[in-house]
Amino acid sequence: MTGSGSTFDLFRTTDDHEELRAAVRDLVADKVTPYAAEVDEQARYPREAHDALVASDFHAPHVPEEYDGVGADALATCIVIEEVARGCASSSLIPAVNKLGSMPVMLGGDDDLKRRYLPRLAAGEGFSYGLSEREAGSDTASMRARATRDGDDWVLNGTKAWITNAGESEFYTVLAVSDPDAGRGKGVSAFVVEKSDEGFGFGTKERKLGIKGSPTRELLMDNVRIPGDRIIGEPGSGLKLALRTLDHTRVTIGAQAVGIAQGALDLALDYVKERQQFGKRIADFQGIQFMLADMAMKLETARQMTYVAAAKSERDDADLSFFGAAAKCYASDVAMEITVDAVQLLGGAGYTQDFAAERMMRDAKITQIYEGTNQVQRLVMARQLIGR
Repeated sequence: MTGSGSTFDLFRTTDDHEELRAAVRDLVADKVTPYAAEVDEQARYPREAHDALVASDFHAPHVPEEYDGVGADALATCIVIEEVARGCASSSLIPAVNKLGSMPVMLGGDDDLKRRYLPRLAAGEGFSYGLSEREAGSDTASMRARATRDGDDWVLNGTKAWITNAGESEFYTVLAVSDPDAGRGKGVSAFVVEKSDEGFGFGTKERKLGIKGSPTRELLMDNVRIPGDRIIGEPGSGLKLALRTLDHTRVTIGAQAVGIAQGALDLALDYVKERQQFGKRIADFQGIQFMLADMAMKLETARQMTYVAAAKSERDDADLSFFGAAAKCYASDVAMEITVDAVQLLGGAGYTQDFAAERMMRDAKITQIYEGTNQVQRLVMARQLIGR
């Protein structure tokens, strides 16, 4: 399953990576974190973060240079997402979902399709991903959305659910059944749908526990006619392409989870070093120190797993499915643990909106659910182990 190289061969952050981290961290401190609480409270799109990320080319750093992007590698893209999530999880979904939505085009699209959409993504037009449906979440092969060929065109009908940044993005990779008779999962195709396409619309925004600044809505397709050259790859290849996409982008959810956890640990450390009880800082109590050590140990393990998976994503290694699932699963579980512990360390203050810990805890939960629940990630890993 795993490669023959040692762990030390799998990745190494370069000076460029660390310079990138510092640049993103500065931008987040100035343009993202100051608005994070307001974005959450008002459940509004983080426009300040969006504009700052676009202006700095951090909104879609994965787009190759040949398509007018900055050509960041998978590890650099993860660093961007991690650092943005450290300040605001909702804002980190801008670069994360732009990669998710456009990855099928990068993996399966022809050069004409790439040249039509990737430069526009690099210029600031967002890209979302439409795979799930209300009754086809983990069971993607049960999707009901239909794509019917009509001459040279395709006509799309149906709905997609839980679509991140729906309504904000200009482009959408949409999966639909193009051949109902092909057998389970074999007749699914992928298409690029544009926000302006006639018959294409959005449901109401979901009212969510966390990541409230990132709109989650249904995609509504009522006889949406699109030209035949907007199919991604060959007809019937959509589900395989969708799953291959997730192998790469689950790594970015690991990075988001690491960023949320780092933000929570930073907050907890600052608090316990200032808070006084029984005549000394609570950071000086051994029980508190044990909690902090466990939080930091788990966080660093999650970070290393995520970076290794990012390196494998960059190389498109054969065991990426295992490592992508492992990074996403472990990092998100750790993010949930660390944010809960951060709330505990802040005591009653952690339970109030005066501190960011409770927001981080709410935001962390979704990382265990989207892009495949952690139960599904364990199935992916197990099937890799037993050779299925």
